[in-house]
Amino acid sequence: MTSVLEGAKRLVSRSPDVGARLQGLDEAATAARGRLDDGLVDEAAAVVERAATRLRLSADHTVVALAGATGSGKSTTFNALVDLDLAATGVRRPTTSWATACVWGADGADELLDWLGIAQRHRTVRDSMLDSGREDRQLEGVVLLDLPDHDSTEVSHHLEVDRLVRLADLLVWVLDPQKYADAAIHERYLAPLATHQEVMVVVLNHLDRIPEAEREPMLADVRRLLDADGLTEVPVFGVSARDHIGITELKAEVADRVSAKKTTRTRMVADLKVAAQRLDAATGRATVRSLPEERVATLEDAVAEAAGVPTVVRAVEDSTRARARRATGWPVTAWFSRLKPDPLKRLHLDLGAEGKQLTGTARTSVPAATSVQQARVDTEVRSLVDEVTEGLGTPWAAAVRRASTSRLDDLHDGLDKALGATDLGATRIPVWAGAVRVLQWVLLLAALAGAVWLGSLVVMGWAGSDAPDTPAAVGVPVPVLLLVGGVGLGILFALFCRLLVGLTARSRARRADQRLRGAINEVVAELVTGPVQGELDAHRTVRDGLDKALK
Repeated sequence: MTSVLEGAKRLVSRSPDVGARLQGLDEAATAARGRLDDGLVDEAAAVVERAATRLRLSADHTVVALAGATGSGKSTTFNALVDLDLAATGVRRPTTSWATACVWGADGADELLDWLGIAQRHRTVRDSMLDSGREDRQLEGVVLLDLPDHDSTEVSHHLEVDRLVRLADLLVWVLDPQKYADAAIHERYLAPLATHQEVMVVVLNHLDRIPEAEREPMLADVRRLLDADGLTEVPVFGVSARDHIGITELKAEVADRVSAKKTTRTRMVADLKVAAQRLDAATGRATVRSLPEERVATLEDAVAEAAGVPTVVRAVEDSTRARARRATGWPVTAWFSRLKPDPLKRLHLDLGAEGKQLTGTARTSVPAATSVQQARVDTEVRSLVDEVTEGLGTPWAAAVRRASTSRLDDLHDGLDKALGATDLGATRIPVWAGAVRVLQWVLLLAALAGAVWLGSLVVMGWAGSDAPDTPAAVGVPVPVLLLVGGVGLGILFALFCRLLVGLTARSRARRADQRLRGAINEVVAELVTGPVQGELDAHRTVRDGLDKALK
């Protein structure tokens, strides 16, 4: 919207708030794309583009369009205001097949007329040589358009009228005494433009054909019909363009509106408001929400359970306990634990870097979620969506629901990869366990040395050889002390280390749980809560933009 705002500087003295409204509606329409009805968003985007273009064009001209049915005297009224016979007139058939323009003040008008789509041959400059000596400065800055008849049988005429009605700054509707109550003009044009009554004038033409006693009652009846259409502030003028009755007053009304330099701004604001109101009705006025932390945490817990995090955490604890016991247990019996399968290996969570390269990805063998676990995940997703969409318009609630489930099919693979890629910290034995292992082997070697020593003494005694003196410590022969002490201390030390092993296993299990849940939460954020938050952010953008456009 930078270029739009730069263009708005040209009208800043006339419309200081149009730029902000325009930017707000543009932001709202952009954020609503794909979420609200395409036709509704396209309409808002078209209004933004139309207003932005009008801002970049002449700020010194006001486009005044005369519209009416066949025989209403619209072209005659045009000639009367111009005070030149520029438009062809007739009463039996449409004579205006294209829009004719008369411009008071040519400077800067060409670009505006090009935007309006007025062909060069249908343009007249009121202060040109054709008007020498008859200059009329009262309507300085006016671009007066004579539109085709809105009730023409030619479809192209209808389309041209509809197009220029959207582009004109001020609309002057010329009614015929015989057809002023025609539903065609009231239902198709007047009533739908109730939001634009500040930029509308209604003219009842051909007063010369109405007896003077009936003129005021007929004008009152026109007033009644306009009030019923919601056009209570639209002025009604009775004129006779042929006899120039009321033309002076009508010209003064147009001149006053043009000189006030508010009509262009008023028309743009009305267009922007109408488009914003339609988006507002579809969006709803509910308070913009963020994802509730407690609800998200509950969803993450459900997903973690379905992903098998508790199973993996137990495997980490059991694997750590088994590995640490092999390292700290009595070496003579510790090797029996190797016969038991490692829980992490069974889940393919202990492949190591080389193993993951061989398999191509960090896939696991964690059991698939049960139907109960999956149902809980689905329930938590729905509960989250129900809470954040309460009060939202139906289209927005539907958009949030679509976002919450749009990537659920990828959830299983994402969770499995997250589990396989998480460093569980269970493959390395604790440092203290390494020291215990060394000590256990020292004690075992001491016991073996004592056993060999005692065995040698027994063999020597059986062979009748003189055995050397056996040293003693605290009254106990050293070989016996080595054997009994090595075995006994090794077993007692292994039993003591079981306590440390349990503490270490539980500590690693907690760390693994934290890391796994962190990885799971990232997957949930990417595939579930992230898309939902994106829709809520888009709703906030739309709501903020509409608030600017409607202020």
